[in-house]
Amino acid sequence: MSAPIVETHSLAKTYGLAPVLREVQLRVLAGAGAFIVGGNGAGKSTLLRILAGLEAPSAGHALVFGQDTRRLAARYRRRIGLMAHQSFLYPNLTARENLEFFAELYSLADARASANQWLGRVGLAEVADTRVFAFSRGMEQRLSAARAMLAEPALLLLDEPFASLDHDGAEIVAALIRGAVERGASVLATAHAIPEIDGVEFAVFEISRGRLEQRAHTEEVRRGGRIRSLLGR
Repeated sequence: MSAPIVETHSLAKTYGLAPVLREVQLRVLAGAGAFIVGGNGAGKSTLLRILAGLEAPSAGHALVFGQDTRRLAARYRRRIGLMAHQSFLYPNLTARENLEFFAELYSLADARASANQWLGRVGLAEVADTRVFAFSRGMEQRLSAARAMLAEPALLLLDEPFASLDHDGAEIVAALIRGAVERGASVLATAHAIPEIDGVEFAVFEISRGRLEQRAHTEEVRRGGRIRSLLGR
């Protein structure tokens, strides 16, 4: 069996005296996907920030590509695509300028062509030259998905990727996630409700009071399995 892309060992995070994550054990293999469900403040976003190397754990450790996330070298960070609550977009730049900027950061061969391709993939080609401050929250979410995925990273960390999306936007992002898994990327996403992504089965974890437990797979969710009670949270 190949080494996991994501692996945590007794991971814990505390802010002051308040524990947010407790003894988290998680493994995600190459080409596999997992959804983490839980209520607001359960620790979902904190876990993704630790895995992205943006925050240090208080105890235990997390490995991404076999590397400790507290000391991730630039070459490993470049293989991670992060979609967070914060879009990381520049509101005074146009949609095209934003993607060109990030394409250049990733040293893509043709930044403009990459930007145009991804604007088309997320349905924003017609507003390519509109400044982001004029976007709706859903349009900004689509552009944020494009930003996270344009370099085709080996690991996608997606914090509520379907938030604020209408039906069409959700279908676009679901197709992008399915495509990422099909090309061999690993996907770890958080959600309040598990979306249906045809053709891809995800492991489903629940996080509650900082503890993570595997509950089901998305196929069991569609059949009305044990996880269904979580979907209305």
